Amino acid sequence: MFELMLCSMLTILPDYLIRRYAQGKRIGREITLYSVWYELRWGITACLLLTVLLITMIFYFHPTTKSVTAVFRTVTILPETVGRVEEVYIGINQKVEIGTPLFRMDGSEQEAALETSRRRIAEVVAETEVAQTELAGANGQIREAQGAYQMAVDEYEMKAQLLKSDAVSRREVERLKTSIDSRQGAVDSALAKRKTLETQLSTLFPAQKASAEAAVAQAQVELDKTVVKAGVSGSVQQFTLRPGDIVNSMLRPAGILVPSEAGRVALIAGFGQIEAQVLKPGMIAEATCIGRPFTIIPMVVTAVQDVIAAGQLRPTDQLIDVAQMSKPGTLTVFLEPLYPGQLEGIPPGSSCIANAYTNNHDALADKNIGALRWAFLHMVDAVGLVHAMILRMQAVLLPVQTLVLSGH
Repeated sequence: MFELMLCSMLTILPDYLIRRYAQGKRIGREITLYSVWYELRWGITACLLLTVLLITMIFYFHPTTKSVTAVFRTVTILPETVGRVEEVYIGINQKVEIGTPLFRMDGSEQEAALETSRRRIAEVVAETEVAQTELAGANGQIREAQGAYQMAVDEYEMKAQLLKSDAVSRREVERLKTSIDSRQGAVDSALAKRKTLETQLSTLFPAQKASAEAAVAQAQVELDKTVVKAGVSGSVQQFTLRPGDIVNSMLRPAGILVPSEAGRVALIAGFGQIEAQVLKPGMIAEATCIGRPFTIIPMVVTAVQDVIAAGQLRPTDQLIDVAQMSKPGTLTVFLEPLYPGQLEGIPPGSSCIANAYTNNHDALADKNIGALRWAFLHMVDAVGLVHAMILRMQAVLLPVQTLVLSGH
C-alpha cells in the first residue's frame, strides 16, 4: 500500500493535473467514477507497473522475512550412568551456577569399589614391609651360606694336603669336594632369593601400588559421577526429579538446563532463496520482536549458511523421491546486534521481523562507475528507506495485530 501511494504521486497525480489544468477537465463533470479509467489510464497503468517494479526492487535488494527467531540450545540434565536418585539439591525453575550439584544418585556400588581399591593399597604396603623383612633374613642366609661354603673350602684344602701323606682317605677328600659344590649351590640360592626380593621391592610392589592407586582414582571418578552437576550457568526447567526416581541416560532425562546466554547473542533468520546473491556478511539489518514491541534493533549480518536445509539427504534403506523435497527451503542467516546488550529483555525463542539492506557506498565511490549504474545504485539505496519505514509501521502495528486482530 505504501509503495502504491508513493508511485501514484509520480504517475496518477501528474496525469490528473494535466487533465485538470491543461485540458480543463473537472472531477464530477468530465472525470467521473465511470470515466476515471479512461481519463487517467496512462497514469493508472504507469502506477501499477511502477509499483510492481518498486516492490520487486525493494524486496530483492532489501530482503525481509518474518521467519526470525532468537534460537537457543538447551542442555539436557543426564547422569553418565543408570541409577536411583538418593538426594535432590535444587528446586523447579531455580537458577544455578556452573558446577552446582543438582542431585545425587545411589553410589553404594562405587563406594564399595573405592574401599576395595584402598584396601588393595594397604595390602601392597604390607607386602612391601614383609618383603623388606624377608630381605633382611635373606642377607643373613647369604652370610650363613657363605660361611659354610668357606668352612667347606678350608676343610677340603686341609684334607687335600693330608691326602699326600696318606693321613686321610681319598673318599673323604671327594666327599668334601662334593660338599663344596653343595655349599656353593646354597650360596647361589640365597643370592637369587635376595635378588628376587630386591626386584619385588624396587619394581613389582611399586607397580602394584601404582595400579592400586589408579584403581582408587578410577573408583573415585565413578563415585563422583553419582553427583550430577550443572555444566553451564543457567536456569533449570522441567525438573521434577524426586528421591527414589530411576534416571536413565538414554530414555529418562532428569530435566533441562537453559544457559544464561541462550538466545541473547544472535537472531537466526530464514530468507528466501532468491535473495542468496544479495545477502552477504557485513550487511546492515534491522529487526523488531514480539517480545519487545515498539523497538527497532539495529543488527549486522555475521554469517550466511551456504547450504539450504531443505535439500539435506540422510542415507536410509529406501530411495528418496525428489518430489518429497519440492518445497523450497530458506536461506539461514545469522544476525547479531550492532551494539552489545541490545537483545537484553527479549525472551529466548521470540519471533521477530527482520530487514536486511543492500549498501552500495563502495561501488558509488568508484571513479570509473558509469552514469546509468550510478543512478541505478542510488535508486537502490534510496528505496531502502521505504522498507525501513514499512518495518517501523510493522513495529507499531505488531501489538495491535497480536492482541486485537488475532483474537487473543
